Amino acid sequence: MKKTYHLCLSAGEEALFRDLEDYYKGFNCFALALYKTDSTGLVESFMSTHAHKLVQTHAPKDLMFKFRNPYAKYFNKKYGRSGRLGEGIHFTLEVVGHHHTIAAASYILRNAMHHGVAPLPFAYPHCSANAIFRREMGKFQDEALLPARSYSRFLGRYAEYPDSYKMTESGVFTRESVLDIPQMEALYGTPRAFNFHMSRKSSEEWEAEQKKDANGMPPINLLSIESGVNMHDESKMLIFESGKADYRNMSDIDLCTELDALARNKYGRQSVYQLTLKEKQSIAEHLYRVRHISESQIRRCLVLPK
Repeated sequence: MKKTYHLCLSAGEEALFRDLEDYYKGFNCFALALYKTDSTGLVESFMSTHAHKLVQTHAPKDLMFKFRNPYAKYFNKKYGRSGRLGEGIHFTLEVVGHHHTIAAASYILRNAMHHGVAPLPFAYPHCSANAIFRREMGKFQDEALLPARSYSRFLGRYAEYPDSYKMTESGVFTRESVLDIPQMEALYGTPRAFNFHMSRKSSEEWEAEQKKDANGMPPINLLSIESGVNMHDESKMLIFESGKADYRNMSDIDLCTELDALARNKYGRQSVYQLTLKEKQSIAEHLYRVRHISESQIRRCLVLPK
């Protein structure tokens, strides 16, 4: 019988996903890895520096290898980078029981909110929050689908995937066709209950509920979900959970896209990875002094050493 795991790959202060194409490629690699390992995807959230997944699988290590290896090859080729992408060992947490699973899924779906990137899970496009109870929650927009013969443009000629996977014209598999959304809807029960968990505050009461599972495991909470991630301090993340963040700040995806375009158009380089330290420092000074972008964001998007 498959076990349920929370898996997380982090890159620390380096961006794993620099532009929209990267996010799409990352999800496609995850989808193909699920198929190759006979695993079931439940929910996921792809952030700029890390990716959370809740899966049911016999082989969590194999699943993560089959996700990260092809993605790293794509990333290194695209940006002229070399070496391992992401931490050496991904984070693994077994999830057991109804309440344990709801808590893990909810924290994963709320990840962008906890990092101050979006005010609500539904406002963040790179997670599966909008795939659950989609119609009941009023999500009626459907992007046109590609014919299966066109998938190879985005996956390569020899990619293996089931006929059930559907791809949009943007070149990314739909979450509804890849993930077991019916299982997640059964887990939450109703759209109203799902909406409650998407806006629920972290609390001792929520942790106490998980003891009903009698699994002998510590409760899922913000710290356990973010283990291994170079995150904000917990107090700041709880402030973000309350909706108190400045969402007008430039996102990593926008800044990384802008900087790689600058590297190509002004410096004639493949990406920021080919810029000299002096060039990076010059760009960083402008971003910090003129555009008031934080030092930590500048470092990860410019790949500046500490």
